[in-house]
Amino acid sequence: MSILDVVTPFLALGILGAAFAVLLSVSYRFLAVKGDPKLELFMSILPGSNCGACGHAGCLGFAEALVKEGADPSGCLAGGAAVAARLAEALGVAVQAQEELVAFVACRAGRKIAKRKYDYVGVDDCQAASLLFGGDKCCDYGCIGLGSCVRACPFDAVTVTEEGLAVVDSAKCRACRKCIQACPRKLISMVPKSQTVLVACKNLDKGRRAKEVCAMACIACRICEKNCPADAIAVVNNLAVIDYAKCTRCGICVEKCPQKSIVLITAGETVEAPVA
Repeated sequence: MSILDVVTPFLALGILGAAFAVLLSVSYRFLAVKGDPKLELFMSILPGSNCGACGHAGCLGFAEALVKEGADPSGCLAGGAAVAARLAEALGVAVQAQEELVAFVACRAGRKIAKRKYDYVGVDDCQAASLLFGGDKCCDYGCIGLGSCVRACPFDAVTVTEEGLAVVDSAKCRACRKCIQACPRKLISMVPKSQTVLVACKNLDKGRRAKEVCAMACIACRICEKNCPADAIAVVNNLAVIDYAKCTRCGICVEKCPQKSIVLITAGETVEAPVA
């Protein structure tokens, strides 16, 4: 066997490799799909949480809607006002300033305050527990406290206290509303981030029944309604309701409430259930 017989296959492979490399380079140059610079810009601005609160399939879906449909730049709830402003600037449009919202759990009665029907033993899921006689709390409106909202939150803004009560850290909350969907009791709602006076109860029972099942339940006594100097609070369907547009956050209703079912918090504060 001559040297030529040995070298020829290697030369052939080298030539083929070089030819394929040139072919791939040419193909990439002429056939490559060029990315949309606007799409790439929007993706760089969006938070990348892919929470779906905007109503689209993650951040890419929302970015595509901005490019193709001219979607509202304030649609990214997770990004808040800062992201909305940057998207609006990139789109060359004006964005209307909106009040920042945070999730609030309207219950402050943990295991030592709210009466219980039985000791629940089962899957740690609020939906599952609610199917068993409505949950272990005698109050049909109280927090079940098994953390379905915690697992639903993509921002680690919700925790469950030792007393079995879900609480939201408003500093971490991005208003994605995932926790609202996860709560079978519909206890969680979005409130203005600046609103520091809140009704921490959803019990719609009449006063006597409400007090029997929970020491902190609103009993519709109307003391808050009568003492509010701004006429910002009223009892509706056996429950105190605050008109945030009128509320001056003076805290008088908090002081006057005999049940302590109206709470005063500060921005970013996580309010836990008081211990009896």
